[in-house]
Amino acid sequence: MFHNFTSDISTVELPKQFNNPFHYRPHALCVRAADEVRSFLLSHSEWSSELAKGKMFGVLVVKDNHEQIGFLAAFSGLLNGKNRYSYFVPAVYDMLAPDGYFKCEESSITEINRCIETLLESAEYCDAKKAYEECVCTANKELTEMRRSMQDAKRLRNEKRASKLLTADENLQLINESSFQKAELKRLSKRWQTRIYEYEQRVKQIEKNIDSLKEERKVRSAALQKWLFKQFVVLNAKGESKSLLQIFNDFSGTLPPAGAGECAAPKLLQFAYANDMQPICMAEFWVGASPLGEVRRDGCFYGSCKGKCEPILDFMLRGLNVESTSIENGSEHAKDIKVVYEDDYLLVVDKPSGMLSVPGIVGGCSVQDFLRQQTSNNNIFVVHRLDMATSGLLVVAKNIEIFKAMQALFAQRKVTKMYKALLEEEPVACSGIISLPLAPDYINRPRQMVDFEKGKEAVTRYEVLDYVVYNGQKRVLVALIPETGRTHQLRVHCAHRLGLNSPIVGDELYGKPCERLMLHASNIAFIHPITGENIMLESEFSNL
Repeated sequence: MFHNFTSDISTVELPKQFNNPFHYRPHALCVRAADEVRSFLLSHSEWSSELAKGKMFGVLVVKDNHEQIGFLAAFSGLLNGKNRYSYFVPAVYDMLAPDGYFKCEESSITEINRCIETLLESAEYCDAKKAYEECVCTANKELTEMRRSMQDAKRLRNEKRASKLLTADENLQLINESSFQKAELKRLSKRWQTRIYEYEQRVKQIEKNIDSLKEERKVRSAALQKWLFKQFVVLNAKGESKSLLQIFNDFSGTLPPAGAGECAAPKLLQFAYANDMQPICMAEFWVGASPLGEVRRDGCFYGSCKGKCEPILDFMLRGLNVESTSIENGSEHAKDIKVVYEDDYLLVVDKPSGMLSVPGIVGGCSVQDFLRQQTSNNNIFVVHRLDMATSGLLVVAKNIEIFKAMQALFAQRKVTKMYKALLEEEPVACSGIISLPLAPDYINRPRQMVDFEKGKEAVTRYEVLDYVVYNGQKRVLVALIPETGRTHQLRVHCAHRLGLNSPIVGDELYGKPCERLMLHASNIAFIHPITGENIMLESEFSNL
């Protein structure tokens, strides 16, 4: 499972620190190792159909106990229904062992599922439900007809009373008639309630058995999952070991999510530690088509998933010299901020790439921080946001009142914005509209995903502007006009296969990294909320 590089790596300098698995640019050795894994995959035609659907793989460059540099390879989850192949490191815990407790208990739970399905589809249950529903329907129909008949009788009685020609006996007769009909309605209602109850009890008796089986399934499934995570015992560089149950409890006080410990990264580190190998650098990459919701592109490298892997890797990397998350401070870019418009109420600045719009959890100097420091005015507020990596026009309010007024314009979609972006590939059409609903990808924050069930509406108009050569490669310059303002909207709409199917150049989250994200907020237009002036501003995309 330790693989020597087939190419000469003697001139490749080793990294001084192990890369942060959540935010990194793949080291040259990881790129070479990934290429070798892809070549190996191509030699196995029996995996081609599964690989075409898409799967995450990982490589870990290591030094063995003979001081030899090589690499390990792994896949996330299962490959062709198995978790063990001689080329790849094994699972942290082999839950697929046929005679093991997990498979035996899983088989028992599967049998409970079959029993539930049998009861739900049984003739007894279907007939009982049908009889109950027909009984309810007939009862409602009869009771409705009786109430209608009573209303007609009441109307006739009222007409007779209105004539004022009734004798005392006739009036008493009308009262008795009304009382009798009400009593008859109660008697009919009670008879139907009794019959409905009988049919309902037949249904409930079967459903009680079904619910009992569902509860047993729930309890046994939870117990099995808990047992399983106790078996997933991982190591770290200090020689310590912990189960996933302990790790997640210490990290967040929660149970591990389904699939925790089955990703490529934990498998790779576990094998290295268990076999006295020194981890040097690691990377994970996608092979095959992108899932419908996520943006995953064949051959691109990605950070480890935070939802499943952050607590695990936080423990497993202890004892290694690991790079901190590569987030720029931002203050070094402050000198590049340009004011393109200013009056007594507003500022519009040209934000450089690499600087936050407002203070964030990653720290670093933001545009809002910088302007407050420069003006000694703590009532300066950035009205909207640009991603840290995005450059361009940013509207800033000089007091809270104008801030609220400008935010109202954005909420009412009365602010028009245009971005320019450099795409890796040419879109199918030269112009059009992208409408793909977006939602947070909670397992892989801060990434967003397309979600047709729970996502929020996101609409972008686009137009191809030009073809340019950037860093020696032909790229496509497009105009992007967002009609909504969702997080990462333009980036996902460009990269997703149902969008333009072409990532923005330099997009580390959804495409391939380079020196910067080639996305620039180039135009903005709105009616000034105080002066009524028509504000139309433009900023040149200077990095082209």
